[in-house]
Amino acid sequence: METLSAADASAGAQADWIGLAATLGRTFDGRAPEIDASEQFVSANYDDLRAHRFFAAAVPQELGGAGLSHQQLGAVLRELGKYCGSTALAFAMHTHPVATAAWRWRNQQAPVEGLLKRVGAEQLVLLGSGGSDWLQGSGKATRVDGGYRVEARKIFASGAPVADLFMTCAVYDDPEAGPTVLHFALPMKTPGVRVLSNWHTLGMRGTGSHDVMLEGVLVPDTAVAARRPQGVWHPMMHTVAMIALPLIYAVYVGIAEAARDIALQLARQRRLNAHAVDAAGRLCNEADAARLALDAMFAAAAGQAPGAITTNRIMSARTLAARAVLATVEAAMDLAGGAGFYRDAGLERRFRDAQGARFHPLQAAAQQEYAGRMALGLDVDAPTGEVRTAAQ
Repeated sequence: METLSAADASAGAQADWIGLAATLGRTFDGRAPEIDASEQFVSANYDDLRAHRFFAAAVPQELGGAGLSHQQLGAVLRELGKYCGSTALAFAMHTHPVATAAWRWRNQQAPVEGLLKRVGAEQLVLLGSGGSDWLQGSGKATRVDGGYRVEARKIFASGAPVADLFMTCAVYDDPEAGPTVLHFALPMKTPGVRVLSNWHTLGMRGTGSHDVMLEGVLVPDTAVAARRPQGVWHPMMHTVAMIALPLIYAVYVGIAEAARDIALQLARQRRLNAHAVDAAGRLCNEADAARLALDAMFAAAAGQAPGAITTNRIMSARTLAARAVLATVEAAMDLAGGAGFYRDAGLERRFRDAQGARFHPLQAAAQQEYAGRMALGLDVDAPTGEVRTAAQ
């Protein structure tokens, strides 16, 4: 197996990260059927990623990481997605908060150097609840001396079984400012933090996306990293959308490309007819559409500042990518025929894992409302159903 030394990675050597991801991915693919069948977390795969310093890949070189760019991280996640969707998605949920912190450190001089240095030195595994919280946040924060007491149940916390630091939030009913979402990081060993064992799902069975309970957890004032009004597009959420969504959907495009390749290989093993040729063409078109939509997401992130316009472009491309990913795996099943229905072909796992593309924010209806409001010059923060111009 290829190796990349910690010294090389931390120095930001021009290593073949995609080649390394492919080498590891072939091992992950061999483990995937058992993990999928037993609903285990991808612990062994995480051990391999840690051994090759993948968890520090997004940390700037100056702070002890490899300093991979946004697009390079996406390429690595896309490659991992071809072999094990669960590993790639769980790793994406660590990678995007690290990449967001790195972007803020470089572009906004945000005080996140300590966090990034720790991820670089210790390869801390970050756990987020952003997708399930999004603009509204969840959980209740009650003011106490020196901080807040938090009660919450956070869902879809991918990587929970091995995480070190939980990046999450709770809602505080501020008597002056109104409902306010407080963002903070909690060590997973904090008293009152408990991981449930309830991740039993159609696909992505190895991500360990269990619910995390926060039961009377004390969050000191010093731990609150950001505050924002509940339910509106604060600048930090535009930044998260810009960095996180392309990385997450890189995983799904990788899954779709693997489904395409498997289906084509199965089709080549039987007598072909005109219908199979047409089906293969449709399959390749859909896979290309998914890749082009993903490319558009990264282009928007690279060429724009975070804000309403960039979010609109990212989220529109997210909808198109998800639509094309789902169409790809469906077309792959059609082309493969009955052979694709067997688990050992590996296609049905990709089909199931791809269904997760439906559920990340902004989901289709919310994204279309956002795009419609932008197109009509309406306020994107107006309550659903209310028509209000951006100037009002």
